[in-house]
Amino acid sequence: MAKGKKIPSVMKEKTKRKLPVMTEEQEQLVQETEPQKKKKKKVAKAMKERGETAEHPEDEDLTPEERRVLERKLKKERKKEAKKLMREAGVIVKKEDPKKPTGSELALQYLLSWSENPKQWKFQKTRQTWLLLHMYDKDKVPDKYFSILLDYLEGLQGSARELTVQKAEALMKEHETVECDDSAILEKMERIRKVLQLLS
Repeated sequence: MAKGKKIPSVMKEKTKRKLPVMTEEQEQLVQETEPQKKKKKKVAKAMKERGETAEHPEDEDLTPEERRVLERKLKKERKKEAKKLMREAGVIVKKEDPKKPTGSELALQYLLSWSENPKQWKFQKTRQTWLLLHMYDKDKVPDKYFSILLDYLEGLQGSARELTVQKAEALMKEHETVECDDSAILEKMERIRKVLQLLS
C-alpha cells in the first residue's frame, strides 16, 4: 500500500462545535448595549454634519475615550476638507522642510567657533578635513575665513600637517609648470604660498 493514503473506514468524522448557550442575563446585556452604540453613532454623525466637536459632554452619552476618538476623527476630516478646498481654489501648499546647513557652512561655523569661542570649541575631524581640502578655493573659503584658517593651521599637528605641506608643494609645482593669466589660478597660487610659508 502507498504511503500517505488513508483507508476510508478508519477516517473519523469531523465533529461540529456547538456554541455555548447564552443566559438570560447575557442576552439582556447585549440588547442594552446595541441601542447605545447606535445612538452614539447617530449623535456623532449629526455632530459631524453640523461641524461641531464633542466639547459638551451633556449633549451626548460618550465616555472620555470615545469623546477623544470622535474629536480626532472630526479634526482629521476638517483638515481633509480644508485641503480639498485649497486644491479646488488652485492654491498649492507645500510643507517646508527645515533647511539643513551644508558641509561648507558647518565647516566655516566650526572655524568661527574656533576663533571666537575657544573654550566652547570642540575638535571635529570631518570639519578640519573639509577645510584642508577646500582651503585654496576662494568660492568655498572666502578671504575673511582664509585669514582665520591660517591662524588655525599654525596649531596643526602630526600627519595632517605633513600631508598639508606635501599637497601644497605638489600643487605649487603643478601650477608653476603651467603659465596662465587666469586670476582664479593666481589667487589659488597665492594661498598655496601662504600655507607653505606658514607650515614650512
